[in-house]
Amino acid sequence: MTNTIKSALKPRRLGVLEEQVFINLMLTSDLLARRLEPVLKAAEISPTQYNVLRILRGAPEGLACSEIGSRMITRDPDITRLLDRLEKRRLVSRCRETKDRRMVLTRITEAGQKLLAQLDGPVLDAHHLQLGHLGPEKLRNLLKLLQEARGQRG
Repeated sequence: MTNTIKSALKPRRLGVLEEQVFINLMLTSDLLARRLEPVLKAAEISPTQYNVLRILRGAPEGLACSEIGSRMITRDPDITRLLDRLEKRRLVSRCRETKDRRMVLTRITEAGQKLLAQLDGPVLDAHHLQLGHLGPEKLRNLLKLLQEARGQRG
């Protein structure tokens, strides 16, 4: 562990366990994300674009822009431009609904599906390298704790 990370983790005052956990979560999240970046960069796709494609793969009927935004892992203030870039690469398509012309649905294209299929193995390998050493029991416990932490409103 680097000295910078060690100093960031060192408690500066007593009784601030929540703050220590928060800082550790942020450091861990950043580290895990940076380790995944080379996999996505090789496919010329950003983590945010990957997230959109992953969301749309699970919604073959398509989703409205607002629904995509609500399902994002990290919030992007300009989903429309993000979708523009994906559409320019022909990874998604957008069309107006016939029932409600105000609604535009975005769907993943065959090219988007192929790209995700190519990334599935490398992304899973990266996740295994990042977290596999914890083993199934610790991973299940961690998952449960993170889900519980997100369930709290503050």
